Amino acid sequence: MALIFILPDYQLFQMTMVVAYAIALMGLNLLTGYNGQISLGHGAFFAIGAYAAGVLMNVAAVPYWLTVPVAALVAFLIGYLFGRPALKLEGLYLALATFALGVALPQLLKYKLLEPWTGGVQGLVLTKPDAPWGLPLTPDQWLYAFSVVTALVMFWLAANLLSGGTGRAIRAIRDHSMAAQAMGVNAAHYKSLVFGLSAAYTGVGGALSAVAVQFVSPDSFTLFLSISLLVGIVVGGVGTYWGPVIGAFFIMFVPSMAEQISKSAPWAVYGCALIAVVFVMPRGVAGLRLRSPSRAGTKPLATAMSQIRTETKEMTR
Repeated sequence: MALIFILPDYQLFQMTMVVAYAIALMGLNLLTGYNGQISLGHGAFFAIGAYAAGVLMNVAAVPYWLTVPVAALVAFLIGYLFGRPALKLEGLYLALATFALGVALPQLLKYKLLEPWTGGVQGLVLTKPDAPWGLPLTPDQWLYAFSVVTALVMFWLAANLLSGGTGRAIRAIRDHSMAAQAMGVNAAHYKSLVFGLSAAYTGVGGALSAVAVQFVSPDSFTLFLSISLLVGIVVGGVGTYWGPVIGAFFIMFVPSMAEQISKSAPWAVYGCALIAVVFVMPRGVAGLRLRSPSRAGTKPLATAMSQIRTETKEMTR
């Protein structure tokens, strides 16, 4: 919160986008890092959240703060309905299904029948909210503070989810689905639930970004956004709690830094930086502190089975 009184408005806008990306990355991390489902189309849920906020603010004159939970609910329902039939798909096939969603949604948003709500190709122009209650803050300062509070709530909810029985169930499905089902875990229910929750988190990030940018259009949510979100959790650390925050800084600032280094080939610089991170830190930046599997909060299946065999032999003796 101290950054409100230190950074100028433009840099606060950038930090607001970092917070929005961090929430979206936490959603993808729940799905991929903790449940083992791969998604290449989460940019579609980011767009759903952004358009939910944009339509509500522009067409229905709904207050910006109310659009955030509504965007989460809409994204959750669509994610759950998409994830339910996708249960039959795993690995690359699920990735291709989500890839198709990410490719198709921007085109659907341009459909003529939806233009009264989505604005079609032109998109929607939004108004950045002023600070309430007469607070002496600029719109960028207030929106950054609002985004940080929203992120704290979302990360707190994720921490409680992962530390309880539901979190253990979704990690068990990731580690060994058949063994988890043999222990009574309803894999179909938990996979669909996690897909919906992941979409809800990403939708909240999209809603915050729409309010911050003050504009939404179909061309803002290309497939590259989905790839960037996946890159963010890999760089930050798959299956780590603070990885989404680190990944959000990476996808927000590294492309612009690469362009400053080489204006003729910025994506070559970006690719080299990504390759370097993957080779030097294969578990991501947040994974550097996880020196042992026990500290990571997960234990490899082989280690667990070896321990069970050892204890069984001792009991037999």
